[in-house]
Amino acid sequence: MKAFAYVRPSSVEEATAAFASLPGARYLGGGTNLVDLMKLGVEQPAALVDVGRLPLDAVEDLPDGSLRVGALVRNSDLAAHPAVRDRYPALSLALLGGASGQLRNAATTGGNLLQRTRCPYFQDVTKPCNKREPGSGCGARDGVHRDHAVLGHSEACIATHPSDMAVALAALDARVELYGPEGTRDVPAADFHRLPGDRPERDTEIRPGELITGVLLPGSTAGLPSLYRKARDRASYAFALASVAAVLEVADGVVARAGIAFGALAHRPWRAGAAEEALVGAAPTAAAFERAVDLELSAARPLRDNAYKVPLARSLALDVLTRLAEPART
Repeated sequence: MKAFAYVRPSSVEEATAAFASLPGARYLGGGTNLVDLMKLGVEQPAALVDVGRLPLDAVEDLPDGSLRVGALVRNSDLAAHPAVRDRYPALSLALLGGASGQLRNAATTGGNLLQRTRCPYFQDVTKPCNKREPGSGCGARDGVHRDHAVLGHSEACIATHPSDMAVALAALDARVELYGPEGTRDVPAADFHRLPGDRPERDTEIRPGELITGVLLPGSTAGLPSLYRKARDRASYAFALASVAAVLEVADGVVARAGIAFGALAHRPWRAGAAEEALVGAAPTAAAFERAVDLELSAARPLRDNAYKVPLARSLALDVLTRLAEPART
């Protein structure tokens, strides 16, 4: 592992100032992804700014009914938090499906959002990868790509984003709070991650030097029926082959609100805007769900070995939507 400088700031302001003063720096939270990539030689930071002891580890109820989650709240603690389990069950389910208990005890909310793809070509420095080394090519496109993207990919990159948590946040209309050289701002979770285009090395819309300080779960989706499901190669501790998070509100016999996001199908959590628009105002029937999901997945462009993801995602989405609609039918 390459030698690096190490700084442990005591405030968010100190952290961003240290980052700005250290070329080639990276923020270090739980380290469950960054340290692995450093061991592989994929990441070679000149300095680590350890934010792991900043006061960003609280879950707070806000007056407007929303919930603020600090960037350093551990995944295990967030999944088990009563307010999350009661008001945002899809998020709790996504976190519990995301990793082993040991990893959830170390991984943080902010770090989960910033984890990088598990594409084996990205993780192997002997292979071409535009995400790791822009301009080197995409080894996966003509290589092993069973687990790769079917939506929103480009000639430059077909990698998928690995986070389960981020999929639930997108469906729940969460926002990501940031602090950086230009001050504070927030970004919709559904827009925080990028599609690859011709710049696949850029995973997110985060600006240079910005630090994730928290996630805001809105009052508007609090308490609404929500679910998360994923399909994987083994029963636990595996990344998704396809996943779905959904929020569904039914009032007066029709869908009043729908939030749907797919995971493991694209370079970012895929917010299913076309499906949501088709559902709002429609009766929550099997036929309506099928039309909406098929409309969304009609944009899929499967590759040689991953066409199975489209019917798999379809089945997951129909199951989740049907389950969410059941209480409204009784």
